[in-house]
Amino acid sequence: QVQLVESGGGLVQAGGSLRLSCAASGRTFSNYAMGWFRQAPGKEHEFVAAFTWSGTNPYYADSVKGRFTISRDNGKNMLFLQMNSLKPEDTAVYYCAASRSYRSSYSAPSDYDVWGQGTQVTVSS
Repeated sequence: QVQLVESGGGLVQAGGSLRLSCAASGRTFSNYAMGWFRQAPGKEHEFVAAFTWSGTNPYYADSVKGRFTISRDNGKNMLFLQMNSLKPEDTAVYYCAASRSYRSSYSAPSDYDVWGQGTQVTVSS
């Protein structure tokens, strides 16, 4: 199955931007539906953004809509999350995830088969 490695996290001031990357290897990346989740201390995994099965239509959690943009480059086996206008409440470990199954939605952790190790994003006020 595919292996995922995230990068690009760090410390940023409120209002700033970060771009997260997720490198995939091991299987045909384009055969997987992809998404981003985050987990703040003491909280459950929270859906952030994902593509539909076709890989062409992105959708977002209401909390990040208009600020975050998910994109993918199948030729380079990469998934990205551009995060703008960051807020302290965006502080979390961010994970990319992959699903090899067709689903009508990919907004729950159980929709995914493979996870990366996560990258820390800290937004200071």
